[in-house]
Amino acid sequence: MLRGVKPLAYFLNVVASEFGFNIRYWRMFDRHVAAGRFVKREVFDVFTNLEHRSLFYALPGHEWRIDAMLALLNELRQGKAWSDDHERRFSELLGYEDWQIDHWLSYRRTRRAGA
Repeated sequence: MLRGVKPLAYFLNVVASEFGFNIRYWRMFDRHVAAGRFVKREVFDVFTNLEHRSLFYALPGHEWRIDAMLALLNELRQGKAWSDDHERRFSELLGYEDWQIDHWLSYRRTRRAGA
């Protein structure tokens, strides 16, 4: 993100199970938020009877990616089956290139077929 290659980082944790190293890692991101290099959004939600924390860090000007990611994740929470199209969009929002996404989707299909 600091090189401007990846525009969005996303973290999801169960609040009751957060480890110290998670919090220390997020503090490294928070330093960049304080310096104006990143934008942060923190969302708390309860699903599967557990409180979850979603943390989004975006490059300035890419805040729209957070909104788009929340909309995508909301489809999953509403019971919609996660598809290759969802996975592609998720990866695009994180800033992966088409060839990387294609490789990942191919790998996922191979793993599912072997399961």
